[in-house]
Amino acid sequence: MSNDFLVFMAVGFAAQLVDGAIGMAYGVISSSVLLSVGVAPATVSACVHTAETFTTGASGLAHWRLRNIDRSLVFRLAIPGMIGGAIGAYVLSGVPGDSIRPFISAYLLLIGLLLLWKAYRASRARRMPERGVAPLGFAGGLLDAIGGGGWGAVVTSTLLGNDAPPRYAIGSVNMAEFFVTLTISLTFFATIGLQLWPIIAGLVIGGVVAAPFGAFTTKYLPPRGLLCFAGVVVIILSCRDLLKLLS
Repeated sequence: MSNDFLVFMAVGFAAQLVDGAIGMAYGVISSSVLLSVGVAPATVSACVHTAETFTTGASGLAHWRLRNIDRSLVFRLAIPGMIGGAIGAYVLSGVPGDSIRPFISAYLLLIGLLLLWKAYRASRARRMPERGVAPLGFAGGLLDAIGGGGWGAVVTSTLLGNDAPPRYAIGSVNMAEFFVTLTISLTFFATIGLQLWPIIAGLVIGGVVAAPFGAFTTKYLPPRGLLCFAGVVVIILSCRDLLKLLS
């Protein structure tokens, strides 16, 4: 087994451990590594989403077994997310998506700060949002395909920012992500084909091993801890992207 393959396994494990626990960051972490070694953006997104089809399936199953799922929320996110993901993958196959990254990063920075504020304010009753879920799913799928990642960062952080119960928001977003990534992967396969199978295999193996640990963390970490963790990760990722764009 080559050292490069072990590296991609480690990347897949670390990315899925974070993603499974707080519902975000798998695509961003994995995409950053692939882009840093010179892989083209469309190929990066195709590889990451192909790997995510397996890792999100494992993560969604783990969250379902631990009862971290709200079925209604999964349904309302998955269908518009699949539509947005297919459109985004088709667009990215011929058009670079870097032009919208500054707006996404600025939005996520504000959401991260909001999550930290909500984590430290007085506790309040939480319930699943009744409105705006379908547009959120569509936007999350679209931006995820174009940016090579970001479904969880956009969808999970927005749900948490609107006072959805952290455990069920994170678990449901992970489950819905399986259907979104499957759609994106099939769209890429139909438009540009799939390459770099050793990278995909490394990401898949590492991610599948990590999936149960992330779901376990979501179930037993207190809501305030989940909000703090999610807020810090979102702020770090958004600041990283903004600094990269300004440099």
